[in-house]
Amino acid sequence: MSDVLTQLVQMSRNLGDPAFDYAILGEGNTSARADAETFWVKASGAPLRTLDAKGLVQVRFSRVLEMLECDHLDDAEIKKGLETARVDPAVTAMPSVETFLHALALQLEGVNFVGHTHPTAVNAILCSQQATQALSGRLFPDEIIYCGPAPVFIPYTDPGLPLAQAVRQGIIEFGETWGQPPKVILMQNHGFIALGKTAADVENITAMAVKSARVLQGTFALGGPHFLTPAQADRIRTRQDEQYRKNIWGTR
Repeated sequence: MSDVLTQLVQMSRNLGDPAFDYAILGEGNTSARADAETFWVKASGAPLRTLDAKGLVQVRFSRVLEMLECDHLDDAEIKKGLETARVDPAVTAMPSVETFLHALALQLEGVNFVGHTHPTAVNAILCSQQATQALSGRLFPDEIIYCGPAPVFIPYTDPGLPLAQAVRQGIIEFGETWGQPPKVILMQNHGFIALGKTAADVENITAMAVKSARVLQGTFALGGPHFLTPAQADRIRTRQDEQYRKNIWGTR
């Protein structure tokens, strides 16, 4: 296996480890840029915890991104499009329905690996009545360092092409606000996406987001969250010592 493929397999298995409670059964999907024209993405239905190279499909960016521009594709057309996006026509495994999301994310500057999981701690918030309010601020410095100044929050949207198109708009708006790509995408009643420079970056972002979700839930037992002020959060985001720590950990 190539180095990228080896890292992607190990990252996927780590994210699927039952001890972390990020994903069970066939939940979640992962990807990594193979080269300028193609990327690897998890096959539909393959479990993360036991993933190997046979559970990954190499697909072309151009075909997937071309489909992202289409407003009216039915399920059969999407299935056919994903089949034709495969680099090797002999491969029978189907790329994940979230391949569109991965193609979009891997086009962002500095993003080489993507991990989409459904952590129980995060989904407890995303499936709640107060999700938008609960996710409206940052709680502590390391949440900012690893998960960015804010997440992209996407109201519930049908998985697949419609969701990817909604995420694309969310990423555009995030860039206009923050001047950088996001590290975290949160999808209401669905799950979590980490966008990383490296495989380890994706794992670190996911772990910190899950810790943050647990801390957030705990605050509601004591009156609710006390978010950092915008000035405090921006100070953490721009501190030189924090930039140094980011370099050590290989995060962007």
